[in-house]
Amino acid sequence: MEITDLTPAERRVWDAFPRGEGVDFRESPDEPSADGASWGPERTVRAEVLRALLVGGPTEEGRVAGLKLYGARISGKLDLKYAVVDHPLRMRSCWFERKPMMYGAQMRAVVLGDSTLPGLTAAAVRVDVVLRLSCCTINGPVRLAGARITGGLFLQGAVIRPGSLPDEADEPPLQLNHADISTDIIADDLTVHGQIRINGATVAGRISLDRARLINPGGIALHAETLSVGTDLRCHRMEAEGMVNLTGARIPGQLILTRARLANPDGVALRASSCAIGELWLRQCPPVDGIVNLRRSQLDMFYAEPGVWPPVVRTEGLTYRVLHPLLPAEQRLPLLEREETGYLPYGYEQLAAAYRTVGDEAAARTVQLAKLRRHRRTRPRHARLWGLLQDVTVGYGFRPLRAAGWLLLLVLTGWIAYGLHHPRPLKPGEAPDFNPLFYTIDLVLPIIGFGQEEAFAPGGWYQWLSYLLVVTGWILATTTAAGVSRSLQRQ
Repeated sequence: MEITDLTPAERRVWDAFPRGEGVDFRESPDEPSADGASWGPERTVRAEVLRALLVGGPTEEGRVAGLKLYGARISGKLDLKYAVVDHPLRMRSCWFERKPMMYGAQMRAVVLGDSTLPGLTAAAVRVDVVLRLSCCTINGPVRLAGARITGGLFLQGAVIRPGSLPDEADEPPLQLNHADISTDIIADDLTVHGQIRINGATVAGRISLDRARLINPGGIALHAETLSVGTDLRCHRMEAEGMVNLTGARIPGQLILTRARLANPDGVALRASSCAIGELWLRQCPPVDGIVNLRRSQLDMFYAEPGVWPPVVRTEGLTYRVLHPLLPAEQRLPLLEREETGYLPYGYEQLAAAYRTVGDEAAARTVQLAKLRRHRRTRPRHARLWGLLQDVTVGYGFRPLRAAGWLLLLVLTGWIAYGLHHPRPLKPGEAPDFNPLFYTIDLVLPIIGFGQEEAFAPGGWYQWLSYLLVVTGWILATTTAAGVSRSLQRQ
């Protein structure tokens, strides 16, 4: 390109490039870039001029060349496909007529903050320092699949909408699948009308989606299968209309969903199955509007408040070591009733193990008792009687004091009844003195003998009372032995 072909605006940019100086066309620092379609030739720069500068522009000894531009209208298409650009590209508050093309390019740094673009094609791009799209308005797909960014990717405050072209209608507005980010992705306050696709991406640092709005009703709002994060995935106060899909993700730090609103009423709102997560936080969240799927995931710490759960959950194979906040077992058990597949023994065992981890053995026994009661409801009616007897008498071995209560009631009943009406002796003159207390104990406890039962024979309804005491004593002893044996086997 001949320098004589440049317009006055382009000449300013050309002269500033060798020294890395900025050129500001804005009338005020807060001028919106959305008005760029109406900007005149005094602030219009052709994309081919920028390409000529970035690929082979003039340099000045002792100075760091670079493109630093504010408030310009970029006409034409900035085509840097496969280009090797050794100079930083910084264009703030600019308006692009066509989407920039950086496919397969090797860039030093790309900063397009506060700009308005019809999209960005930068799949397989290599960026040595940083890619910054903060506060941009992008009306078309941002293609960053397979990108390798040594520094960070910044999307704070950006608004990304689907493209208007026919071939862009079904394309996710933000594509980061299989990208490799050496530090962080910072996307606080990001708004995406459509899907974020980040499947198979590797982020060495953290991903921050605090206060982000992901709007894709009835579809997938965040598609992050097999995502690998070095530290944390932060989604504090995030609003997601559509599924959040984290299947197979690896997050060794924290998955923070505190105060997040997840909504997908006709399907799965949160799918985090087969994940390995250090800490999962569902704290102070409104109830999830849609199914929660945590099947086969492994968590070290699980913070979940009872009020967050929807009517249907999928937790088969979910493993966690510590459960917070520490609540009574009665507040945790309703979640296990919401399991989509019905009675799931493993869920009760996992909850009991979590209580034992923190030393709350009483809560663990409550969970085990609830498990056996739930199991009883799944059996045929004729098979429930024995379980009901064990439950009523000794709580399946987890309520041993209940047996003592029944025993005391039986002994007290017999003591009063036979104290008021002594049974007749079988051999008058040879029988010992009658003692209503020990006579009742002889009837109730089959393994103890005080010689009272063999010496006296009640009559009338007192005889039927003795039969009842004997039978009840045997049932109590049998169920107690079965319950205690089951409890000892678990120990």
